[in-house]
Amino acid sequence: MPYYFQTLEEMERSPVPIACHATDYAPGSSTGTHRHPFHHQLIHAVHGVMLVASEGGQWIVPPTRGIWMPAGTEHQVRHIGEVRMRSLFVRPHAAPGLAEQAQVVGISPLLRELIHAAMQIDIPYEVDSRDGRLMRLLLDELQVLPVLPMHLPSPADPRLQRICSHIQRKPEDQATLADWARYFEVDPKTLQRLFLRDTGMGFARWRQQARLLQALERLAQGQKVIDVALALGYDSPGAFATMFKRQFGQTPSGFFR
Repeated sequence: MPYYFQTLEEMERSPVPIACHATDYAPGSSTGTHRHPFHHQLIHAVHGVMLVASEGGQWIVPPTRGIWMPAGTEHQVRHIGEVRMRSLFVRPHAAPGLAEQAQVVGISPLLRELIHAAMQIDIPYEVDSRDGRLMRLLLDELQVLPVLPMHLPSPADPRLQRICSHIQRKPEDQATLADWARYFEVDPKTLQRLFLRDTGMGFARWRQQARLLQALERLAQGQKVIDVALALGYDSPGAFATMFKRQFGQTPSGFFR
């Protein structure tokens, strides 16, 4: 019978350069905060949507995407709906030069099929064999993962933290950067400079990203596009759909298809 690791502890002890692990999760469950000190991880769900959080921010990960989590990065995965996760664990020495920061990546049809095929491979495998060549091809595919704009970075400045927390609680709020500047009694340019320093994006872009990631979460829960658009402060479903397609290249209704 084909073999794959039954537990993460078993996987961590294995010397193989790349391994697969399958786990199914109930709706609303969470992995809790953890890290994998000796392995990079490509987290991919063949079914369901994941909300991933680490010290560096948050990511929403639909089934057509994955998230690259470098070795040693503390993170937590919350499962929206039933999630069937298929992860790759990679020893850093096996693929030098891979990304050193967490990021959402595209999962190509080839990579998806390679992950499926790798789940059927006996461990350990011969390096100079069909199975060994398949696993090396997996490593090659990891080198060309396209990075996607699904990240919501967390600011360090306490004032920005209050602004961002408010936006995430009330994404429909239309308060401008000037409104927040008056509240904190600072120049709007000061807040804009802090946003760029802490998050790499301006206030308007951060708020748009926060709204779009909340939209993905709500759509994954089965909410209607019109309800999501109005809940997030858009004037109409059309305005929301235009912004969504500009960011993700697909309409809201087609994104999870």
